[in-house]
Amino acid sequence: MAKKEAKTNAMRILERLKIPYTAHTYEQDGEFTDGLEVADKLGLPHEKVFKTLVTVGNDRNHYVFVLPIDKELDFKKCAKSVGVKSVEMIHVRDLFALTGYVRGGCTSIGMKKQFVTRVDQSARDQEKIYVSGGRLGCQIELAPDDLLKADKGEYADLTMPGTLEEARVR
Repeated sequence: MAKKEAKTNAMRILERLKIPYTAHTYEQDGEFTDGLEVADKLGLPHEKVFKTLVTVGNDRNHYVFVLPIDKELDFKKCAKSVGVKSVEMIHVRDLFALTGYVRGGCTSIGMKKQFVTRVDQSARDQEKIYVSGGRLGCQIELAPDDLLKADKGEYADLTMPGTLEEARVR
């Protein structure tokens, strides 16, 4: 008998909200895999796969940003979008205690606490996007507006121009 795939907290929340989604799993060796590698494993276009980053503002509140995997946060735009002077990334060692999710499995849906969340405006251009399913080896496909319903987020301009690869060359 085939092993039934366990649902994540994010999946249970989507079902409770009656939001349609499709879960996609991929082979994960237990170590962190970046979003570009995940997209390649699943054969997905990079502009449809989004990563979730958690920051802390100068006001000591935490803010969540969801952006395409091949883009880099523009910290000034992010801070402005949430009404603070500045934001910076949290330490990865603090991620699980703060959100309940591990690096590479972090999603804006169902964190331990509801944080102010912004989704990059480029998601509007996609019929469906992919975000982490709440654990390593799992991605959730859903409509961008449905993600906003589930994470109580808003769209905002969050990224630097160009791609992450271009930013690394700068």
